[in-house]
Formats: sequence, C-alpha cells, structure tokens
Amino acid sequence: MAKKLLVVRNDKIGDFMLAWPALACLKSASPAPHITVLVPAYTAPLASACPWVDEVMIDPGSQAEQPAQKALLESVKSAQFDALLTLFSTPRIGWLGWRAGIPLRVAPATKWAQVFYNVRIRQRRSRSEKPEYQYNVDLACELLARLSLSLNALPTPPFWPVDDVQRSAQRKRLTSCIEARPDAPLVVVHPGSGGSAVNLSIDQYAALISNIDRQLEGGSANWLISAGPGEETAAQTLIDQLADASIKAKHVPASTSVADFAYQLTGADMLIAGSTGPLHIAGCLNIATAGFYPAKRSATPLRWQTCNSADRRLAFSPPASADQQDMSSIDIETAAQQISALLNR
Repeated sequence: MAKKLLVVRNDKIGDFMLAWPALACLKSASPAPHITVLVPAYTAPLASACPWVDEVMIDPGSQAEQPAQKALLESVKSAQFDALLTLFSTPRIGWLGWRAGIPLRVAPATKWAQVFYNVRIRQRRSRSEKPEYQYNVDLACELLARLSLSLNALPTPPFWPVDDVQRSAQRKRLTSCIEARPDAPLVVVHPGSGGSAVNLSIDQYAALISNIDRQLEGGSANWLISAGPGEETAAQTLIDQLADASIKAKHVPASTSVADFAYQLTGADMLIAGSTGPLHIAGCLNIATAGFYPAKRSATPLRWQTCNSADRRLAFSPPASADQQDMSSIDIETAAQQISALLNR
C-alpha cells in the first residue's frame, strides 16, 4: 500500500510554489506515495492544479475558532498519515501532527516548534546559502530516506509541466486583448508586491520597459500588465505612462482564480516582477523570469531564486554600496540590456 504523506506549506503563494520541486521529488519516488497538502484556502486552487498532489486539505489558519481547529484535527487523524513533512515549522502545525498520532514527523530544526517532531533537520535557512526550494528538496529527500522510498534522480524543470496545446491556447487568450505582433515576444509585467517584498516603483518599471523596447530586435514587445487585488490603480498608472512614451500595453485579462491566472502565464514568453507569487508561479512553469529583489540576507536573489532553468532566469538587486532595500539604486539600463538579450535569444 502507498505511503500516505501530509505536506504542509501554509503561508504565501510564492512560498507554496517553491514547495513544488519538493512535491515532485516525493511523487517521483518508488513506490510513489499518496500526497496530501495542507494549505490555506487562497492557495488551494494552485494545490489542486499541482500534478504532484493527490489531495488538498484546507487549513483554516491560526485565527480560526476552536470548532474549525478541532475539525482539522479530526480530518488529519482519520486520514491515518504515515508521515508529516512541514516545510515551514510552526508550533500549531507541530502540535497538530503530534496530537493526530502521525508516527513520522519531519521539519526544519527551528525554534521551539521542533519539540513536536521526531526528525529535525538543521538547515540554518537564515544564512541564505542556497535557494528556498532546495532547502525544501533536502527535507523531502530526508523523508524519503526515512521511509525507505527510492529516488533514482531529482526532478528537473518544469515543475509545472504544461503541454504545447495548452500553451498555444493561453497565448491566443492573451493576445486577443491587444494588437499583438505575432513575431514579437509576449511579456507580462507584475508591478505589485502583494505586501511580501519591496519592488521597483512605477516610474522604474516604465523606464525599464522603454529601455527593453529600444533594444529588442525587430521592434516592440507585446506588453501585458498584471495586478493583484488592490493593485489595479498602480497597473493602470503604468499603462498610462507607457502610452505617453508611445508604448502600447494592456491589462492581463481578468481571471477567475489564482490557478486561472497561472494558466494564462503559460502563454507568455517572460514575466517581470518583484519577488512575489506571480514570479514563482512563472518559475514553476519554466517561463523566463526577471526578478527584482532587495539585498537583505533573508531575501537575497539566491534564497528566493525561481525554480525555472538557470538559462531562463535573471535577478537584480541593489548594489553593495546602497541600502539593502533601496530599489531605486538598481541600474535599470543594465537590467534592460540583460532582459532584452534574453528575449532576443
């Protein structure tokens, strides 16, 4: 009988997308385990779309009332999991796994939450010595070893494989809202931050796009601007600024869910954004990415690297001479040169 695993990554969208390489690692083991993920409701559509997930369980969150917490405990108990893998450890989840009687409980050895786990892996993530997704893969491999499940090779990008038919359909969907040039690259820019990280200003994004456009072979790209909840005004401001510079850009078509938005991205050639959920969705899809990051130790381009192929990702952050979060110090012209070179390629 297949081992039943509960994997927890119950915080932001970007964090959950960086768990997909670990989920792919687990699902690629032999014999393949049954994988349930515990996620908040807002990432559940993405979890349901993940090819490495068999079942999705909703976490009501730490602020939920006692009846909801009790119902979650009963659901976890009744599932009779063989193992719990918590990629980001919190006392509430550790206690949940312990009370549910899950026999093997694996988590990073961080803070006092580790007392609820019987396998604790010392990682020292705060040093940012490797990508976040690699820390997650390391935990997954330790879990597989403890369960005596074999893995012949680590999975490689794309961690969200989508066939050419789907990509073609989504490209038509994206180009239907603009006067698209069929031979030009289709680039989505997400200027919002979702509150998760500092980002370029709207003026910087306008300058970046103008610089890229001038350096593209054959003329302008097809530009689409995306926005998260509450970010629509900023997106429109960027579109208006580009129009003043004679560059046409349109909003990404409205989506019904975060998973629908993700599928739309499969039709794009590149996504440009700060270190946000959309950037890491694009990374999983193995779309080219250009990410803008602060330079602080806990948020470096290495730590929050996208999980696409190395030749499809670019990262930019403030120079060593500037404040770690001074995004205005990023050299926009140099960034534009590297991005346009990748698009031309």
